Amino acid sequence: MTLIDFSTTNSVINRYVAELRDVSIQNDRMRFRRNLERIGEMIAYEISKTLNYSEKEVQTPLGTAKASTFDNQLVVGTVFRAGLPLHTGFLNIFDGADNAFVSAYRYYKDKECREVDVHIEYIATPDLNGRTLLLVDPMLATGESMELAYKAFVTRGLPACTHLVSVIASRQGVQHLEQVFADRDDITLWCAAIDPELNSHSYIVPGLGDAGDLAFGEKL
Repeated sequence: MTLIDFSTTNSVINRYVAELRDVSIQNDRMRFRRNLERIGEMIAYEISKTLNYSEKEVQTPLGTAKASTFDNQLVVGTVFRAGLPLHTGFLNIFDGADNAFVSAYRYYKDKECREVDVHIEYIATPDLNGRTLLLVDPMLATGESMELAYKAFVTRGLPACTHLVSVIASRQGVQHLEQVFADRDDITLWCAAIDPELNSHSYIVPGLGDAGDLAFGEKL
């Protein structure tokens, strides 16, 4: 698996990540969602550089032009519900892509809320055989929900290549995926930022809090 960490380079992505983290800005849900969307658009643009291209002819009113466009059949997949703004950002760039959705949520197995597990409840996806899967989820904490979402999707076909996308990841979550996909050169993990640790409740530190709640409001 290949790892791309945008925080190691200077770009406007860093500003949008900073605003996502900032407690003085987080109470503006629309801005929070839009920043996730903008980060999605920028990472999608970077991913577009890695796709397979060929030259085509385009008929204009006055003649014929040539354009090099990508040939990959794209599927943008996301994990409900926090992934929806990031998913929208990707669709803004890859507007002809098919879509896939999976419902995955964390729950605690103990009263102290220290043992975390992930449950997959719902999946909707086209045939993924030979496609390029873009699996987007803003927070990569333990890495288990991304792993399970990928495994759920590939029950519906094996993609030719997969791009896993996270806005903020923990070092532990990245290491987990590096171990799971150690021998997979068809998988790339893209992160806008990688944070050093998880707390006792498996939240990323410093992180930004609960992305789903900040985007859509608190849940019961």
